[in-house]
Amino acid sequence: MKRLLLIIALVCASCSQLQYGDKNDVGYSYYFNSITGDNTNLGTKEKPFKSLDFLNNINLSNGDKILLANGSTFLNTIDLINEDGIEISNYKIDGNSKLPIINSKGKIASIFIENSSNIKINNLEITANGGGPNEYLHKKLKTDLRAGILYLVTDNKIHSDLEISYVNLRDIFYENPGYERNESEVRTPNGTKSYGWGIRVLNLSKSGNLESISIRNSHFTNISHTAIRFIGKRENQFLNLKIFGNKVFKTGGPGMVFNSCRNLLAKNNDINYSGSFDDSRKWGRGSGLWTWGTSYALITQNSFQNANGPADSAGCHIDFNCNDVIVEKNLSRNNAGGFIEILGNNYNCSYRYNVSINDGHRVKGKNGAFQEGKIFWLSGYIGRGQERNGPFNSYIYGNYVYVGEKIIPKIAVDKASKGVFVANNIFYFENDPVMVLGDQYKPDPGGGSKIKNVFFENNIFRKNHWPSDVLIQPVSNLYPKFKYGFKSHAGLSFKYIDLYKSLWQEYHTDLSAEDFYTSHSDINGEKYANLYSYIFSAAYNETELASKFGITYTNLNKIDFHEEFFGIYPPDAVDTFALESEKYELPYPGRFKKIKVEYIQEDPKGLWKGFDVGDVFYGYSLWKIKWK
Repeated sequence: MKRLLLIIALVCASCSQLQYGDKNDVGYSYYFNSITGDNTNLGTKEKPFKSLDFLNNINLSNGDKILLANGSTFLNTIDLINEDGIEISNYKIDGNSKLPIINSKGKIASIFIENSSNIKINNLEITANGGGPNEYLHKKLKTDLRAGILYLVTDNKIHSDLEISYVNLRDIFYENPGYERNESEVRTPNGTKSYGWGIRVLNLSKSGNLESISIRNSHFTNISHTAIRFIGKRENQFLNLKIFGNKVFKTGGPGMVFNSCRNLLAKNNDINYSGSFDDSRKWGRGSGLWTWGTSYALITQNSFQNANGPADSAGCHIDFNCNDVIVEKNLSRNNAGGFIEILGNNYNCSYRYNVSINDGHRVKGKNGAFQEGKIFWLSGYIGRGQERNGPFNSYIYGNYVYVGEKIIPKIAVDKASKGVFVANNIFYFENDPVMVLGDQYKPDPGGGSKIKNVFFENNIFRKNHWPSDVLIQPVSNLYPKFKYGFKSHAGLSFKYIDLYKSLWQEYHTDLSAEDFYTSHSDINGEKYANLYSYIFSAAYNETELASKFGITYTNLNKIDFHEEFFGIYPPDAVDTFALESEKYELPYPGRFKKIKVEYIQEDPKGLWKGFDVGDVFYGYSLWKIKWK
């Protein structure tokens, strides 16, 4: 009898330790198919589970994979709390190529992650079109929300390696269709109500953090607020972020926000129609991308277009409390708020080698706008009720800026600014620009004040019309005669200007339609569409470039066109780190050193000591100038 009882006990113990899934190289793979699966199965590829709630019966371990069948739709949240080494992905079945969908309507997120490391998410589609309040709200969240992917740091440990790739996030809203927001909501700095978000990463801990984050090749469409948003701690910034090749279309808020990040590389992202208000549930305001409290960021080779909103809503702006942020080689086009925007308490930030087309078209007082659009704005704003301070050491060079005949270019420079370097830019304004005061919440009171350490030389203007009441004034300007573009002047070579001029002007027909048209950026046939490719990609071989535009390089990415254009060969022009993102060097790339300023050690605010312009542009005598 005792032997029989022992056998029964062993059989029961064996049943209680039933193994689900298929063994993989490291852990186990658990398969889910919402069409043919059954929760009485073992979760193997041949016998998959049906619904994601069965995950509550599985103790995940390092190396485990959650695999969703193509063509399936799931209605529950995947929760990863205190996990390490988990991958969420898809698998093909019966030749079905349609990515699996997680529909988290009415849930806090499709994928909720807390205090976890080595998490990979790829090849999924996520949606959550409303649902209202969640049944449960995390105790550390102050405001209810809905997200496609939500990551929280709530303990005091360092977590690492979050990788998201090839994920399609669409139609993410907190409220149900038909909900209308109060008109005053868009006037608040970031919105005060509940919204839907694409990917949201929050540090809610005292000393914990998340490091090594990668978001690549994902699509974000029709999100009620922001597609990608990080909110960290200034004293403990998110570390080492790579944001590559994502497409963002019609977000109600900004496209991307990086709050309290360090070592950020944002490259080859396409952000279009941020601040959209085509759905009454959207916020209706937002720049394509902005940083706050962020250090050592390179924002390069992105496209920022059609940002909308009654305030902010630039292509890419640098909000306050940042240092060493470079915005370079981007296309900025038709953004209501403007092109260059650097707020207060910012140190050593730069806009360089960008192309701006018809930015800053917003007019204060029209269509609810309470800020002017500005093509050039140095603002000392550092928060409501705070005395304006900076920005300090702002570098603006090598940009091509065109503002068409339907727009009055507006310029604002705060008297709190210190250290401004503006050189080698082309400012082609069809209309005379005007000076306006900074108007971010508490308006700049204005008044004259000489700004210290200004170098504003060797820029090209359509004519001598920079506003005389702006607190920085250009000298040694160039005013070529414009008939069919720029012509040679003052010994400088302008062989590329006709190319840019042709691409800039809507009415210009020297280039054929096929030269312009491309599927890039959902522009669908507008004449600016191919500009990004001509300037920044290596899509054309040497013969094609030579025949079209007389350009003899084989690769515009590797050889900076400024060498022949200005007779300057920047030493970082062939720096491969920006071309091969995997070689991104930490804590910051080599080219920061070319424009980095020595701070006065005894000055806690880091005021400008001065710089050797020769360190910025080697090889050209004009720049052999030093301040001490």
